Amino acid sequence: MSTQERGGAAASAAARPEAAEGARVPRQLWVEEPASKRRMPDAVRTAAVRAVLIMSVTIIQAMVAFLSTLTGSWLAFPMVLSSVASTVVATWAVLDVWVTRQVWNQRNGVVSVPSSSARQIRRERRRSRRAERAAERDGTGGGIGGRRSTGGLSRA
Repeated sequence: MSTQERGGAAASAAARPEAAEGARVPRQLWVEEPASKRRMPDAVRTAAVRAVLIMSVTIIQAMVAFLSTLTGSWLAFPMVLSSVASTVVATWAVLDVWVTRQVWNQRNGVVSVPSSSARQIRRERRRSRRAERAAERDGTGGGIGGRRSTGGLSRA
Protein backbone atom coordinates (compact mmCIF):
# COMPACT_ATOMS: atom_id res chain seq x y z
CA MET A 1 0.00 0.00 0.00
CA SER A 2 1.51 3.30 -0.99
CA THR A 3 1.61 6.45 1.13
CA GLN A 4 -1.00 8.13 -1.02
CA GLU A 5 -3.38 5.21 -0.62
CA ARG A 6 -2.91 5.27 3.15
CA GLY A 7 -3.56 9.00 3.18
CA GLY A 8 -6.70 8.51 1.09
CA ALA A 9 -7.90 5.78 3.44
CA ALA A 10 -7.36 8.03 6.47
CA ALA A 11 -9.18 10.91 4.80
CA SER A 12 -12.15 8.71 3.90
CA ALA A 13 -12.21 7.30 7.45
CA ALA A 14 -12.25 10.82 8.86
CA ALA A 15 -15.19 11.71 6.64
CA ARG A 16 -17.31 8.86 8.03
CA PRO A 17 -19.72 9.69 10.84
CA GLU A 18 -18.29 7.02 13.20
CA ALA A 19 -14.84 8.57 12.98
CA ALA A 20 -16.25 12.01 13.69
CA GLU A 21 -17.94 10.75 16.87
CA GLY A 22 -14.64 9.69 18.34
CA ALA A 23 -14.64 5.99 17.46
CA ARG A 24 -11.12 5.00 16.47
CA VAL A 25 -10.53 3.01 13.35
CA PRO A 26 -7.81 0.41 14.04
CA ARG A 27 -4.88 0.73 11.68
CA GLN A 28 -2.93 -2.32 10.62
CA LEU A 29 0.77 -2.22 11.37
CA TRP A 30 1.66 -4.90 8.83
CA VAL A 31 0.11 -5.31 5.41
CA GLU A 32 0.86 -8.50 3.49
CA GLU A 33 1.64 -7.84 -0.14
CA PRO A 34 2.43 -10.52 -2.70
CA ALA A 35 6.03 -10.69 -3.81
CA SER A 36 6.56 -9.01 -7.15
CA LYS A 37 9.69 -11.04 -7.91
CA ARG A 38 10.80 -14.55 -7.21
CA ARG A 39 13.41 -15.11 -4.54
CA MET A 40 17.05 -15.20 -5.61
CA PRO A 41 18.68 -18.64 -5.75
CA ASP A 42 20.75 -19.56 -2.69
CA ALA A 43 24.10 -19.43 -4.46
CA VAL A 44 23.41 -15.99 -5.89
CA ARG A 45 22.09 -14.69 -2.57
CA THR A 46 25.17 -15.83 -0.65
CA ALA A 47 27.45 -14.23 -3.26
CA ALA A 48 25.43 -11.00 -3.03
CA VAL A 49 25.62 -10.92 0.77
CA ARG A 50 29.35 -11.56 0.62
CA ALA A 51 29.78 -8.71 -1.89
CA VAL A 52 27.77 -6.28 0.25
CA LEU A 53 29.84 -7.09 3.35
CA ILE A 54 33.12 -6.68 1.46
CA MET A 55 31.96 -3.40 -0.06
CA SER A 56 30.92 -2.02 3.33
CA VAL A 57 34.32 -2.89 4.80
CA THR A 58 35.96 -1.21 1.82
CA ILE A 59 33.97 1.99 2.34
CA ILE A 60 34.85 2.03 6.03
CA GLN A 61 38.53 1.55 5.20
CA ALA A 62 38.40 4.37 2.67
CA MET A 63 36.84 6.71 5.25
CA VAL A 64 39.47 5.79 7.86
CA ALA A 65 42.21 6.34 5.27
CA PHE A 66 40.78 9.73 4.34
CA LEU A 67 40.35 10.91 7.92
CA SER A 68 43.78 9.66 9.00
CA THR A 69 45.31 11.44 6.00
CA LEU A 70 43.63 14.69 7.08
CA THR A 71 45.03 14.34 10.59
CA GLY A 72 48.48 13.37 9.36
CA SER A 73 48.49 10.09 11.25
CA TRP A 74 51.02 7.31 10.64
CA LEU A 75 48.02 5.04 9.91
CA ALA A 76 47.22 6.92 6.67
CA PHE A 77 49.65 5.11 4.37
CA PRO A 78 48.79 1.53 5.47
CA MET A 79 45.08 2.35 5.28
CA VAL A 80 45.40 3.74 1.76
CA LEU A 81 47.22 0.58 0.65
CA SER A 82 44.64 -1.67 2.28
CA SER A 83 41.83 0.41 0.74
CA VAL A 84 43.27 -0.10 -2.73
CA ALA A 85 43.56 -3.84 -2.14
CA SER A 86 40.08 -3.94 -0.67
CA THR A 87 38.68 -2.12 -3.71
CA VAL A 88 40.12 -4.83 -5.96
CA VAL A 89 38.56 -7.52 -3.75
CA ALA A 90 35.19 -5.71 -3.73
CA THR A 91 35.22 -5.51 -7.51
CA TRP A 92 35.97 -9.22 -7.65
CA ALA A 93 33.06 -9.92 -5.27
CA VAL A 94 30.61 -7.95 -7.41
CA LEU A 95 31.79 -9.80 -10.51
CA ASP A 96 31.34 -13.05 -8.58
CA VAL A 97 27.66 -12.20 -8.03
CA TRP A 98 27.19 -11.56 -11.73
CA VAL A 99 28.99 -14.75 -12.80
CA THR A 100 27.16 -16.88 -10.21
CA ARG A 101 23.83 -15.55 -11.47
CA GLN A 102 24.71 -16.27 -15.09
CA VAL A 103 25.89 -19.81 -14.25
CA TRP A 104 22.74 -20.50 -12.26
CA ASN A 105 20.53 -19.30 -15.12
CA GLN A 106 22.46 -21.43 -17.59
CA ARG A 107 22.26 -24.60 -15.48
CA ASN A 108 18.72 -24.29 -14.20
CA GLY A 109 17.09 -22.41 -17.05
CA VAL A 110 15.34 -19.10 -17.05
CA VAL A 111 11.74 -18.36 -16.24
CA SER A 112 9.61 -18.91 -19.31
CA VAL A 113 7.46 -15.91 -20.05
CA PRO A 114 4.83 -15.71 -22.80
CA SER A 115 7.05 -13.50 -24.96
CA SER A 116 10.00 -15.87 -24.65
CA SER A 117 11.64 -16.86 -27.93
CA ALA A 118 12.34 -20.34 -26.51
CA ARG A 119 8.63 -20.90 -26.03
CA GLN A 120 7.96 -19.93 -29.65
CA ILE A 121 10.62 -22.38 -30.90
CA ARG A 122 9.14 -25.19 -28.78
CA ARG A 123 5.68 -24.40 -30.13
CA GLU A 124 6.96 -24.63 -33.72
CA ARG A 125 8.69 -27.97 -33.01
CA ARG A 126 5.49 -29.38 -31.50
CA ARG A 127 3.49 -28.32 -34.55
CA SER A 128 5.98 -29.94 -36.92
CA ARG A 129 5.99 -33.20 -34.88
CA ARG A 130 2.20 -33.28 -34.86
CA ALA A 131 2.15 -32.72 -38.61
CA GLU A 132 4.66 -35.59 -39.11
CA ARG A 133 2.60 -37.94 -36.95
CA ALA A 134 -0.58 -36.98 -38.78
CA ALA A 135 1.13 -37.63 -42.11
CA GLU A 136 2.30 -41.07 -40.90
CA ARG A 137 -1.19 -41.95 -39.73
CA ASP A 138 -2.74 -40.88 -43.02
CA GLY A 139 -0.18 -42.90 -44.97
CA THR A 140 -0.72 -46.18 -43.04
CA GLY A 141 -4.50 -46.06 -43.09
CA GLY A 142 -5.13 -45.30 -39.42
CA GLY A 143 -5.20 -47.59 -36.42
CA ILE A 144 -2.29 -48.52 -34.20
CA GLY A 145 0.58 -49.22 -36.52
CA GLY A 146 -1.83 -50.01 -39.35
CA ARG A 147 -2.98 -53.33 -37.74
CA ARG A 148 -6.65 -52.76 -38.39
CA SER A 149 -6.12 -52.70 -42.11
CA THR A 150 -4.38 -56.11 -42.09
CA GLY A 151 -7.46 -57.95 -40.85
CA GLY A 152 -5.49 -60.02 -38.30
CA LEU A 153 -6.46 -60.75 -34.73
CA SER A 154 -5.25 -58.56 -31.94
CA ARG A 155 -2.18 -59.75 -30.06
CA ALA A 156 -3.21 -58.61 -26.60
